[in-house]
Amino acid sequence: MQSELDALDNKLAQLVQLTQRLRAENLQLRQDVASALSGQRKSQDKIELASQRLEKLLAQLPDDAQ
Repeated sequence: MQSELDALDNKLAQLVQLTQRLRAENLQLRQDVASALSGQRKSQDKIELASQRLEKLLAQLPDDAQ
C-alpha cells in the first residue's frame, strides 16, 4: 500500500512540474504572439504609408506619362 502511495505521490509531483512548465511555455507563447502581432501592425502601417506616398507621386505625374 505504501509503495502505491509513493508511486501516486511521484506521479502527482510530475504532473505539478509538467503543469508549471506548460504554464510558463504558454505565457512565453502568448508574449511571442503579442510581439508578432505588434510587428505585423507596424509593417502594415508602413505599407499603408508607402502606398499613400506612391499614390501621391503617381497623381503628380503628367497624364501622358501614366
